[in-house]
Amino acid sequence: MPAAATSPLDRLVVAADSALRTLSGANIASRACPAAPEQDSPAPLDPAQRRLSGALMRVNHVGEVCAQALYNAQALATRDPALRAQFERASREETDHLAWTRQRLRELGARPSLLNPLWYAGAFGIGWLAGTASDRLSLGFVVETERQVERHLQGHLDRLPAEDAASRAIVAQMKEDETRHAAQAEQAGAAALPAPVRWLMRGAAKVMTQTAHHL
Repeated sequence: MPAAATSPLDRLVVAADSALRTLSGANIASRACPAAPEQDSPAPLDPAQRRLSGALMRVNHVGEVCAQALYNAQALATRDPALRAQFERASREETDHLAWTRQRLRELGARPSLLNPLWYAGAFGIGWLAGTASDRLSLGFVVETERQVERHLQGHLDRLPAEDAASRAIVAQMKEDETRHAAQAEQAGAAALPAPVRWLMRGAAKVMTQTAHHL
């Protein structure tokens, strides 16, 4: 059903369904998982490398849980059908990221964060507040979030073992998508966030990533 034709109740039901799918791991990617470059004889990961890759991909999976919550809340809050459609398109791409990172966690023998329900609830609340404040502020929040995520993913590309080409391919594609989402939000009229808000967001992201690395 087109976004413009849905009722508030319809959108609330869709948001609840998305939350359940996100937290249960039932999301299915619409794009194939990025493939690692072919190697003649890829070196297997040793236990320490596997643990590091698992921890980093768990953090990335948490980021995608939060992205689902943010975009769902912002789509629910806006009254602009075109902007809602933009948030929903971005959310579908983030669904791919969610499915890819969860798949990679399974391959590495690692688990998702035990605190995913908490991360989702917090991100949804922030997205709802930004969305109800104004569309320009909501878009500004997208820009700042995606820029922070882009830097975070680059840091993971620097830290992932060179032998873990599969994880590196996923993270590289995610980084490309996040860059595009930020640019689209800017083009749609995003407002620049005040410096204290940006600092608070960075502080909250640091707490989340450090916690998710272990839990």
